Amino acid sequence: MTGHPVSRRAVIGAGAALPVLAGFKAAFGQDKSITVGINLSLTGADAESAKRIFNGAAMAFDEINAKGGVNGYRIVVTPYDDGTATAGQYDPAQAATNARKMVANKATMAAIGPQMSGAGKAMAPILSQGDLAIITPASTNPDITDPKFAAQYRPAGKPIYFRTVATDAFQGPHMANYYADVLKVKNVYILDDSGAYGVGLADAFQAQAEKKGIKILGRDRLDPKAADYTAVLTKIKSMNPEALFYGGVLQAGVKVAKQSYDIIPKVIKAGGDGVYGPEMLSAVGAPANQGWYATIAAPHVTDDPKMANWIKAYTDKYGVGPEDYSVTAYDAALVIAAALKKITDGGAAPTRSAMRDAIQSIKVDTLQGPVSFDANGDIMDKTISVFQIGSDKAFPPDDMRQYKYIGVAPAS
Repeated sequence: MTGHPVSRRAVIGAGAALPVLAGFKAAFGQDKSITVGINLSLTGADAESAKRIFNGAAMAFDEINAKGGVNGYRIVVTPYDDGTATAGQYDPAQAATNARKMVANKATMAAIGPQMSGAGKAMAPILSQGDLAIITPASTNPDITDPKFAAQYRPAGKPIYFRTVATDAFQGPHMANYYADVLKVKNVYILDDSGAYGVGLADAFQAQAEKKGIKILGRDRLDPKAADYTAVLTKIKSMNPEALFYGGVLQAGVKVAKQSYDIIPKVIKAGGDGVYGPEMLSAVGAPANQGWYATIAAPHVTDDPKMANWIKAYTDKYGVGPEDYSVTAYDAALVIAAALKKITDGGAAPTRSAMRDAIQSIKVDTLQGPVSFDANGDIMDKTISVFQIGSDKAFPPDDMRQYKYIGVAPAS
């Protein structure tokens, strides 16, 4: 998702989160507050998506504070950017630095993010040692919450990494099922962008595709900073594939979409939620993006008539429509607020440990439906939604409604 670097000032200006939240001090009878860190990739290839995700969480906290907070506690947001100009996207080293800053701020009782699994892998061990719970609205690599890797990602013991989305243990296989059962694909070439998310998603897709009898013609790992993928795409063309599957985010994905249209325009093409975002529309554009399939690791609710008022409120507030992970970020904020309420209903003061325990055990009605977590922090709902990019003249070319909802991907 390239072409839209977003500065910290632009994000705050778009969401108006910090001035609004900070301004509530005078509205409360006493200065009771907690801080919530929000870590996203606000610089680089995924910045526009990051902004829309940030706005979802900020909107929820603004609404909560406008109603008096939670038992008199206002919620103050501190944004963190794990994207760097050098990386051109998320940077695990910066994510680790951000996690240390969150832990060092004693007022921070919970966090939202990250957007990217590579950032999550860098942050989780640090947050574990700091006993600081985080809820990701977008990162889907399953290793971070897999008990097999507990020593690596939660060294202090208890789960601290929670999700309002499913993982690639479902996103990859369910898309492979869609290829086999719905699109009747017989063979596929696989690409990944070498990142934690992209490799994991492609691995999961490949394993299930093989189980479904789809022939894997080959697989290549791309350098996301490289400008030219025509050599590998020309090699793929010579194999006459029915389909291409790309695991990764849009630093490489934008170039894959553009260049594959030039070389293999009629091949079925798909990716995961890494190719679901406004940059796929604006930075790739028609006709190169037309027909691409994408998944998200959550129920698709933004087309639901019941969401019309929420979508209008979001659009009026930020001047741009939401994406589905704006919803999962809003829902993450609702979970944090509900946890805070559970702790403070009896007059207790919030602590990091209490917030973690409350998040672990709570069940919250949200925009996407009931949200609760298993013993490892994963959301109980495993819905994977499938979209295909079209060209609806009723909406601007970069409007997320150009992603036409196809339905729920077949479960394994």
